[in-house]
Amino acid sequence: MKDFLGKLQYNSPVTLTFTFLSLVILLLGYITGGQTTNLLFGVYRSSWGDPLTYFRLFGHVLGHVDWSHYSSNMVLFLVLGPILEEKYESQSFLIMISITALVSGLFHVMFFSSTVLLGASGIVFMMIVLSSVAGMKDGKIPLTLILVIIIYLGGEILSVGSKDGISHIAHILGGICGAAFGLLSRRT
Repeated sequence: MKDFLGKLQYNSPVTLTFTFLSLVILLLGYITGGQTTNLLFGVYRSSWGDPLTYFRLFGHVLGHVDWSHYSSNMVLFLVLGPILEEKYESQSFLIMISITALVSGLFHVMFFSSTVLLGASGIVFMMIVLSSVAGMKDGKIPLTLILVIIIYLGGEILSVGSKDGISHIAHILGGICGAAFGLLSRRT
């Protein structure tokens, strides 16, 4: 067992820390009957005088309703995260996650006052589009990027307004952030 543990590598610190933090928060939510998730890890319109409002603008991406919600986000997060973290480096990757969380959190607070937003799906959509943009070479647009935009973001645009409990706007904003990060990194 000691030999096995000695061979484990914490290869993607941002990706793994995000995944483990989200798991701990999910378990805490189960233990508290969802109270910690609602108080700290879901974003909703509240007083700007409440310090937790600012925390929730970022922290909502760590909260998940249940195991199904968590696992559907984390599978893609764990597949794409290490690749993106290696390409863009951990600090830049963390900044991209934070900006995407803030953008989706602010948008939700400003335009959807009667619902709660939580989960990493906006971050996952940012990662999907960012990984597609990363495939651009010599100024040519990869066909995979176009297909990702048509399939994922097109589907989300068509689903805006549906009553399925999914924040399609957060997905779209995540995709836009991913495209912006990818294009900005190509310029520098």
